[in-house]
Amino acid sequence: MRLAFMGTPDFSVSILAALLEAGHDVACVYSQPPRPAGRGHREQLTPVHAFAAGRGIEVRNPKSLKSEAEQQAFRDLALDVAVVAAYGLILPQAILDAPRRGCLNVHASILPRWRGAAPIQRAILAGDDETGVTIMQMDAGLDTGDMLLVERLPITPDTDAAHLHDQLAALGARMMVDSLARLDQLVPVKQPDEGVTYAHKLAKDEGRLDWTRPAVELERQVRGLTPWPGVWCQLGEERLKVQAAKVVAGSGAPGTTLDDGLTVACGRDALRLTRVQRPGKAPMDSADMLRGFSVPKGFVLT
Repeated sequence: MRLAFMGTPDFSVSILAALLEAGHDVACVYSQPPRPAGRGHREQLTPVHAFAAGRGIEVRNPKSLKSEAEQQAFRDLALDVAVVAAYGLILPQAILDAPRRGCLNVHASILPRWRGAAPIQRAILAGDDETGVTIMQMDAGLDTGDMLLVERLPITPDTDAAHLHDQLAALGARMMVDSLARLDQLVPVKQPDEGVTYAHKLAKDEGRLDWTRPAVELERQVRGLTPWPGVWCQLGEERLKVQAAKVVAGSGAPGTTLDDGLTVACGRDALRLTRVQRPGKAPMDSADMLRGFSVPKGFVLT
């Protein structure tokens, strides 16, 4: 098929790669504009933009698709279909209507649960035992279109956001290629009215550990918000990043260490910090950190 691909982050790259591998004619790629990043605040291309440009595909970076000029430029591509995966812009009706077969979206949840921007992380934070990918025929709503294909993945007690991200990206790539191959046979199914939840965009302050909460929730916070926005607490004058932890038995005043091995009392049970990062240092197992930086029993982490 002749198609446009619309995506921005790493999650989308494997889907674009799979479409090219399957032999589809990707006439154009749409991605978010370059933004300042890193210490030098130099503008950087999005992962999708960099990937597409490296393969000689035209890339467009409109800040909005609401203008008639942008909509006409999209119509002029004469597309069979547009494939959308974590693009980051709302598509106006004129864009949705332009491709002959409409716009198909790869969404990283089992809709209607976790519509919105951060479905991977929200599923872990909520303690869901499964998630998956939905291939959806897009409409004007926020992830409200009819479902064409759904596949599920388990979320285990060891699942973290980084690993789940890669699993769902690979699954979404395979499913989109399959969907395009069988587009004439797939029957659109309306989403249920019940079970709707919204995966709101992640905020940096969600990474702060609140020791008054149950340890099981904090452990999910570590798995769900690493690597971004990252999870942290205050260790004296330092901000200590927490990259892995596990729930253990124990009780005490929330935030107080129960031993000299970074086991911290929570609102219920305790959390043992197993992998941490001090400012300016590399991530390391907590046992390695504690050899040169003592945190005694009874110390209070804020």
